[in-house]
Amino acid sequence: MIIGIIGNGNHSKRIQKILKNKKKIFIIYKPKAPNYFDKKEFDKIKKCKTIFITSPNKTHYFYIKKLWLNRYLFCEKPPVVKKNELIFLKSLSHKKIYFNFNFRFSMIAKIIANIKNYNLGKLIYINKIVTHGLALKDDYKKNWRSNKMSNQYGIFEMVLIHYLDLINYFYKVKKIKNLKMINISQNGTSYDTCKLSFEIGKNLVADFYATYSSPLYKKFLILFTNGYIEQIENKIFIYGPAKNLDKNGLFKKPKIIKQYKLNQTKDYQNSLEESIHYFLDHSDNKKTFNKKMFIKSLESTSLMINGKNY
Repeated sequence: MIIGIIGNGNHSKRIQKILKNKKKIFIIYKPKAPNYFDKKEFDKIKKCKTIFITSPNKTHYFYIKKLWLNRYLFCEKPPVVKKNELIFLKSLSHKKIYFNFNFRFSMIAKIIANIKNYNLGKLIYINKIVTHGLALKDDYKKNWRSNKMSNQYGIFEMVLIHYLDLINYFYKVKKIKNLKMINISQNGTSYDTCKLSFEIGKNLVADFYATYSSPLYKKFLILFTNGYIEQIENKIFIYGPAKNLDKNGLFKKPKIIKQYKLNQTKDYQNSLEESIHYFLDHSDNKKTFNKKMFIKSLESTSLMINGKNY
């Protein structure tokens, strides 16, 4: 079985490498120029029953609409970037379409999935900071990510949507309360920086911040009533219980329940590999995809587009 791949950028090449390791045969379709459509070459892709859509985000809708019927589709996140496109996706069946929110397979996701094992209590606050200097590189202006026409929501749709989806997958996000997108570097026209706050349930908020205009830094705090999870760079710590007193009866930092060393590059690669394995297992064996995963993908996309869950 020959797999079709639409797009041939850096992320597509990561996926191609994984497919090669799995001994999969594939063909690649990439337009020769923006807004160019090669019908003859595209007809070759249409003959494939399994297709990876790894093209720029604004093109996903175009390809999904042409290919969704009777094929297994793996589409990069976000699935779409406009309201009318999201409405179209809601009308489709979940059975053969998979959206690659691969952070659902990350180490932090596995910890959250088993959170009851640590007796941390109720979730009360989340904070995520992720930064690096992509916008400071000389070739950033030439990258489609820096162009607002190609990347409408900037770093929100490229980075923060992964973490927004991760939280929405385990704890339903109701709506975004505050959103600020700016272009600090002034390199390109899209947003290289984003700050957002959102509601999770009643009286529970989260704050996210991401930028392409600073040194590399990552921090993740998930706070519960009886402990917390903290990821700082390459280490994840789970602390608890809350009641940890010194000899004078004063509160001190909770004990470390569990800690993990984390290679972030490897964790990302592993999550991508697991996501692709999940997709191929279903397409190869003609299984239908989990409806929850499909719905959660659309919910996370709606939060980006509409500011609230649909």
